[in-house]
Amino acid sequence: MSGGPQRVVLLHGIWMVGLTMRRFAQRLEAMGFAPEIFGYPSITGGPQAAVDGLLAQLHRGGPAHLVGHSLGGLIALQALAQAPDLPVGRVVCLGSPVCGSGAAAALSRWPISRLYFGRSADILLTGCAQWPPQVEVGMVAGRVPRGLGALFARFEGPHDGTVAVAETRAPGLADHVVVEASHSGLLFSSQAVVQTAAFLRAGRFAR
Repeated sequence: MSGGPQRVVLLHGIWMVGLTMRRFAQRLEAMGFAPEIFGYPSITGGPQAAVDGLLAQLHRGGPAHLVGHSLGGLIALQALAQAPDLPVGRVVCLGSPVCGSGAAAALSRWPISRLYFGRSADILLTGCAQWPPQVEVGMVAGRVPRGLGALFARFEGPHDGTVAVAETRAPGLADHVVVEASHSGLLFSSQAVVQTAAFLRAGRFAR
């Protein structure tokens, strides 16, 4: 991907809307990227509907990088798994439980969980740790333990209040970095933006 600002498609997480990615997008734009936000109904629509919508947006606009927060990162990886020839450069996941969410598993024991997770329950429980080998995927995890997930899950080791750092690690990742942010705080973290930009440019996080 070369010539002009690099297109970046951003995906929000569960119970969020496209507007929640706006600040992150603005910061990437100030760093020379051309961001656009992909919004999808995370509860009522389900992962496959989101994947179909993402595929359509990517095919309309040409080559792009992907940045997904939490569930959004899983949607991005699932899209790549289903369409390995997508015109995608690099992918950055922000606190995405690629190995499955322990907090989601704990909450799933409660009948009300289906209302909370909707059609996204299965992908949150299982994660998405496989993608085409030619695509470089980086993970930005948080370690500020502030979030509702701690009420339901017993985390072992560092976590962001919703997702354990261990749940963000997968053998196929090109790089992994941990920043001082909670799960939601990743969207407002200067460290997370800087690290995302570094990976999109070079395939490695800044050290």
